[in-house]
Amino acid sequence: MLEPILQTISALTTQIRDYDRKIEAVAGEPYPETKLLRQVKGVGPLTALAFVLTLEDPYRFRDSRTVGAYLGLVPSKDQSGGRDPQQHISKRGDEMLRRLLVSCAHYILGPFGEDSDLRRHGEKIASRGGKNAKKRAIVAVARKLSVLMHRLWITGEEYEPLYNANRYGGEAA
Repeated sequence: MLEPILQTISALTTQIRDYDRKIEAVAGEPYPETKLLRQVKGVGPLTALAFVLTLEDPYRFRDSRTVGAYLGLVPSKDQSGGRDPQQHISKRGDEMLRRLLVSCAHYILGPFGEDSDLRRHGEKIASRGGKNAKKRAIVAVARKLSVLMHRLWITGEEYEPLYNANRYGGEAA
């Protein structure tokens, strides 16, 4: 009874490996900038390729921080009088890339993520408590990841996971 299910799983696994190889090939040769972005542990070829293809020209953003807003990873505004309520993220940018960045943030904050400034930033936000602290931390790491990836793409520098921790003496900014 289980034989057809096992055959289906095997066939799907083979197809997934083939697609992974194809994505790797597309990300490697025609888009060498994806290698810069994949230095960040948790960012794979699909996310790097989607980032490059969605942003197209990194120099159209004057500041790396605006990339998070472009992708819809910042809180929307609804100010009225003296009120400035906490809003959900705007979700204005490319939905697929936003989902991929959130997936990377889950990996970074999860059990397999290595110690880095991004992880420490997310853990700091999550430790504040509240019923949505973990969700807020994931979105904050995704936004910060988009800013970091844009900066790496612009500068071409080597990624240092604990840059702020080393720079400021153990405390991540």
